Amino acid sequence: MSEVGVLFGDIHTYTKWGLRLKKIVIGQPSAKSILIDIEGGDGVLDLSTALTGDVHYNTRKLEFTFDAPNCDYHRWTELISEIMDDLHGQRKRIILDIDPSYYYDGVINVSNDKINKIFTDVVISAECQPYKMERYSSLEDWEWDPLNFETGIIREYKEIRVDGSLEFIIEGRRKNVVPAFTVTSDDGSGLQIRFNGTTYNLSDGTSRVLNIVLKSGVNTLYFTGNGTVSIDYRGGRL
Repeated sequence: MSEVGVLFGDIHTYTKWGLRLKKIVIGQPSAKSILIDIEGGDGVLDLSTALTGDVHYNTRKLEFTFDAPNCDYHRWTELISEIMDDLHGQRKRIILDIDPSYYYDGVINVSNDKINKIFTDVVISAECQPYKMERYSSLEDWEWDPLNFETGIIREYKEIRVDGSLEFIIEGRRKNVVPAFTVTSDDGSGLQIRFNGTTYNLSDGTSRVLNIVLKSGVNTLYFTGNGTVSIDYRGGRL
């Protein structure tokens, strides 16, 4: 994989340490389950989705194995100390060169194996949140380089103008998200938003409506009033 590597925070494994990526393991998060035994009856009662109507997940493990070539014993001790100083036990955003549109959020563990005088294996693992998140939120300036032109979504939800009424569609990812709305109305009275048949008031400033949950697929928002609204949304995938 040569120069292909992993970005931990602002540190790239190949650029800083010359590590060559050999193996990637992206573990799958197990679903959280709430199962209640039915005494005197068959099977169990599954309440896993009873609270929110959606599946929730445990953390997932990522593991990256690197080769540190031309690393003699003296260089080895210094290299491992450098890597551990920068990463071990710390929470970082993790971005794979092969999947640059998303980041994982996790706590990092570093281990190593000195194979012989020349070669050293370095294993960097992380216990991560279940969803990989879009690299840029809808209010951040995005860049072309990380964008996947087949699956990426360009989100430009900053200072959307509402003149009387506006229908606005958001393509949601797998993770359910309650977005934040920042409103600046022309007369200070705020805006109104209708979602799934229910209308809510949005006062000037930043707020969330807990009943507005953007799910996977098409989410249609209807605004009324006069002013601007910015929608802070960041999608997540498994």
